[in-house]
Order: sequence, then structure tokens, then C-alpha cells
Amino acid sequence: MNLTVLFGGSSYEHEISIVSAITLKDKIKKHNLTFVFVDRDRDFYLIDKENMKSKYFASLEYKKAKKLNLEKGGFSYKKLFGAEKISGVVLNLIHGRDGEDGKIAGMMQFFGIKCITPNIEASVISYNKLYTKMYAKEIGVKVLDYKYITDDSYVPESFPVIIKPVRLGSSIGVSIAKNIDEYKYGLDVAFEFDNGVIIEEFKEGINEYNLAGCKAGEFIFSKVEKVKKDEFLSYEDKYLDFSRKEAKTEEVSKELETKLKDNFRKIYNNIFEGSLIRCDFFEIDGEIYLNEINPIPGSMANYLFNDFDEVIEKLASSLKFEKHINIDYSYINKIQMAKGK
Repeated sequence: MNLTVLFGGSSYEHEISIVSAITLKDKIKKHNLTFVFVDRDRDFYLIDKENMKSKYFASLEYKKAKKLNLEKGGFSYKKLFGAEKISGVVLNLIHGRDGEDGKIAGMMQFFGIKCITPNIEASVISYNKLYTKMYAKEIGVKVLDYKYITDDSYVPESFPVIIKPVRLGSSIGVSIAKNIDEYKYGLDVAFEFDNGVIIEEFKEGINEYNLAGCKAGEFIFSKVEKVKKDEFLSYEDKYLDFSRKEAKTEEVSKELETKLKDNFRKIYNNIFEGSLIRCDFFEIDGEIYLNEINPIPGSMANYLFNDFDEVIEKLASSLKFEKHINIDYSYINKIQMAKGK
């Protein structure tokens, strides 16, 4: 299978996406890989596999690579005589804005390109933490109590609390406030990145689990990963160990695993079809709560699967084009006939 890995983007998580793509270069072994980089100016570049090194992008050397156009059916680049088209399934690996907010999904759909990605609707739900919580509550998945704010007028009644920019992942702008001074500082930081913020009570000592998966005819689940952390996962915790070969898993009870998978199925439903997502859950007194949906997890959470190549192949094979709508202008023709034209 030909697989085009699309990464980069105009996002605070731009560099994380580069690290993800570099990691997948060595993790996907059974498919023909092509790499397409979206730079900060949103131009597309075809990157040779041997140039998939962080310095190549940081030094801006990538600008010497072939520049691509996006058109119906795929990417293309100019040759001396005509143009060459890049065929195959696209894997959206752009974290944050552009990749997770629906822009890429919309373009792939518009140009008729099969793409492993959350669709527009799924992107809207999972990109915004407020919408995620509203969606979860509607489908019967529990979430922690929260307060959504757009200015600094709200002050919590008690501490500690956790402060989260509403549209950012990767722990960017996230902080824990144990008193009013830390809270004010944390808000200033969060509002540097976003104009909306979620405030939650910070609960110490609770168990957190990650579960990734997709639906390709039937559900495919990863191993359950119990998160080991101090207070919360920092940027470094999440992204500086992408090269790990497997998940840091430990045995969980069958009852807990069943609960996690049941909640995952509710969340994924048919809204996230065509994507591989990771759900991060809390377990409190035997009850499962959704923390967040990661619609494009770092390095696609490959380390959670025993055979990641097979998962990608099954998911890619299940992708479908948007339903064709036949437009025959019969309505306009009837109007014209009624007018005697």
C-alpha cells in the first residue's frame, strides 16, 4: 500500500508533528511511505525519506525540496514535461491547528482523496475541550465538573485546580494552581495561547488510562496503558519518548478493560470513522470519566499496538469516498419550462 504521511502545519504543535512523522518513518515497515510537509506558510513539500531528520526542517533546508500542489485526487509536482501525481492513502499527522481542527479533513474530502483522519464533524468535537465534554455528556460518558471561561473574572472557591486552554493539546499552556497567585499566573499563560479556558478541580492520586483504537468493520483496540505521572503529563513527558518500542503497560482487570472499551465505543461511534484516535480516561472509585479525546495521537500511538502496520492497512482499506450527489438541474429546468423557455 502507498501511504502519504502529511505532517507539519501552522500550529503550536508544528514541531511535535515533525517528531511524530520522523518516528513513523521507522515504525511503518510494510507500506511504501511518502512524506509531505506543510510548512508554517502552509506550503506543501515532498520530503525524501533520508531527509526525515529534525535538523532538516529547523534549518529550513526543506525549502529546496519539490513544492507540491493539492488538486483533485492527490498531490502533484511539476516535471519538465507535465506533472507527476502522488497516489495512495494520506495519513493526517498534523497535530493541533490545521490537522485536528478540520481544515485538512475538509480539503481531503473536497478533493476526493482517501485520508486517515478525523472528519470535519469529529474534528470540531475533539479539537475543542468544551465541545468534547458536551458531546461526552450527551452520549452518556462521564466527565469531571468544569468551568468554561473567556476572561479572568472567575475565581475558584477552592484549590488546587487545573487550567487548560480549550483548543490546545500536548499540555501546552496547561498548569496546576494550588493558590490564587498560581491561578492568576496560570490564566495569563493559558490566555496567551487561547481565548477560552477550561478550569477543573485537580484530583490527586487518581488512575489515568490511555486506550487507542479505530473501527475497520469491527473495532480494533490497542493495549491499555496506565499513565505514570507526577501531577500531569508535561510536554516533555508526552513527546520526548516517541521512540519507545512498546507501551509501558501493566495488567488491568478484565472488568476495567471492558469499561474502558465500552466508553471508547460510545465516543468513537460512527462520528470518528476513518480515524485512529486515543481516548484518555480517569478511573475514580470504579467509575470511568473521559479526560480528553486525542484525534491524532502522537506518532499515532503506534507503540500501543502489537502490529501497527496491520492496523493501518485495515483502516485504510475501510475508507470510503464521500457519497456522490447526482445533480441534473431538473429543478432549474422545470422552472424554465414553466416560464415557457
